[in-house]
Amino acid sequence: MRKIELLAPAKNLACGIAAVDHGADAVYIGANQFGARSAAGNSMKDITTLIQYAHRFRVKVYVALNTILTDDQLDDAEALIWEANEAGADAVIIQDMGIFQMKLPSSVVLHASTQTDNRTVQKVKFLQDAGMSRVVLARELTLEQIRSIASETHVELEVFVHGALCVSYSGQCYISEAMAGRSANRGACAQYCRLPYTLTDANGTVLQQDKHLLSLKDLDLSAHLEELMDAGVTSFKIEGRLKDEDYVKNITAHYRKKIDAILNTSGKGKYQRASSGETTFLFEPNPAKSFRRSSTDYFLLGRHNGIFQPDTPKSTGEKIGIIAGSGKNYFEVKTSVALHNGDGLSYINEKGELEGFRINRVEGGKIYLFEMPEIKSGTEIYRNYDHAFDQLLKGNTSERRIATKIQFNETEAGFSIQLEDEDGVRITKQLVYEKQLARQTEKVHENIKIQLSKTGQTIFSVSDVTIEISQPWFFPASVLNEWRRVAFEELETLRMQTYETDKPVERLNPVYPSKQLTYTGNVTNHLAKQFYELHGVTDIAPGFEIKAEKGIPLMFTKHCIKYEMGWCPREGGKSEFAEPYYLQHKEQRFELKFNCVKCEMLVSTCE
Repeated sequence: MRKIELLAPAKNLACGIAAVDHGADAVYIGANQFGARSAAGNSMKDITTLIQYAHRFRVKVYVALNTILTDDQLDDAEALIWEANEAGADAVIIQDMGIFQMKLPSSVVLHASTQTDNRTVQKVKFLQDAGMSRVVLARELTLEQIRSIASETHVELEVFVHGALCVSYSGQCYISEAMAGRSANRGACAQYCRLPYTLTDANGTVLQQDKHLLSLKDLDLSAHLEELMDAGVTSFKIEGRLKDEDYVKNITAHYRKKIDAILNTSGKGKYQRASSGETTFLFEPNPAKSFRRSSTDYFLLGRHNGIFQPDTPKSTGEKIGIIAGSGKNYFEVKTSVALHNGDGLSYINEKGELEGFRINRVEGGKIYLFEMPEIKSGTEIYRNYDHAFDQLLKGNTSERRIATKIQFNETEAGFSIQLEDEDGVRITKQLVYEKQLARQTEKVHENIKIQLSKTGQTIFSVSDVTIEISQPWFFPASVLNEWRRVAFEELETLRMQTYETDKPVERLNPVYPSKQLTYTGNVTNHLAKQFYELHGVTDIAPGFEIKAEKGIPLMFTKHCIKYEMGWCPREGGKSEFAEPYYLQHKEQRFELKFNCVKCEMLVSTCE
């Protein structure tokens, strides 16, 4: 049976622990440098603490080192990989191929970040043969493309299933570096895709005014998990290394329940969970209540309209109804949703902009505010902050326990306790104890079972207790409790001692699919150049961060404005407006080009 992994993000140690507690099979976290989210760095001390916490549940921890490197950073990056490996990290996620040329620990496992632009069978097979244990696929792939890659490779495949989407193919966006000197490939993206743009044609005709034409909705593939499993996916990844603890709790719990439902029904006998312990949730997860720019399944089932959110790059929240009327300092909403004091509501105003406000109080169907906005009846209203749900997430929201069976036996010298957990880890503890008959013989077995089943603050639960004694012996509760405490401590210690890390795959000597690499190859150091030369590349251009050429595409995206406007020639559409089209934000102007053969849109600066 193939193991299915739920992979959750960790901005920091607290988020990582929350991810484990809420059912993650693996957690990915950035170190203090070289991560694709430079604002989410962590000390190796915190990462080590997370690893120790996670490994108790057989949960893996991956350290993200997924930026491209310059020559002066190579030594520090190599040292960081050694530190992560010595701390017990299960893998390091990388983008820069120069890392393969470093002197690495023989036990280090490498995953190819989605930043390495993994969208073809040829590329994935090359990375597999080069020594990657896992490849994170491009978000733009369809289910059929994923299935095709899985059928022609044997490397583990990871896909994003939830969270923010980059409009450009990951690793192929240079607009932030070109315009602001902040490289997306070096963890400092300025998010030009979230800005408002005015769309004009070749004659200067305004086609769209101040709209977020490159801002995609957030990904949500929770309805397609079993299809992805059947296509060959091993790991389901939640985006969000900049998200807070509440987001991690809610979204991880949502996917844990979805995956478990499959594993326990139609997926039984085909797939199994990748970590240990059953998670009990003390709340009902709901992804609509966490930050999200609406939702889309993107291109998983093919191209369709509505993958972007033109009115706002912010979280609109869940649609709850429409404005039914208003008074001096209140309005009424036609809704079936219970609203609470402190809730945050939002709507799109007449200018097409998102506005919001907080509820002061709810009374008799009327919503009172401190300050009334100008909002008309019939306006759609959203809740982007549920105060009651937020307060619920601040408290204790889950419990994760590893099922254990207990065998309590009588021996010649006293007694023994044997514990065996759900992973087959087993300890037997011999107990020397003077045997005395109990006065209340009928309750002996019941008392033993009750005391041995009290697992308290441990990570264990007791699924079964078997008792084999010749006489109804007397056991003080304090004695049974001490025996149980020591036995469970030894079991947890043994679990950590028997934790097995994955072994790296064999590195072959594959030939790279192309003899030429342009700036999109992201070669920014001599080791990366050396790597590609060893694999048959003869023409290697420096990365954009090293040599910024002019007039070249800064974005490569499957999102197409012509398609969204109904002008796609492949779909029989036609525009009455003259090409080329332009996007403008303040003084910055970009030309749009369309490669209809590849079904891609390119965004370039105007010369």
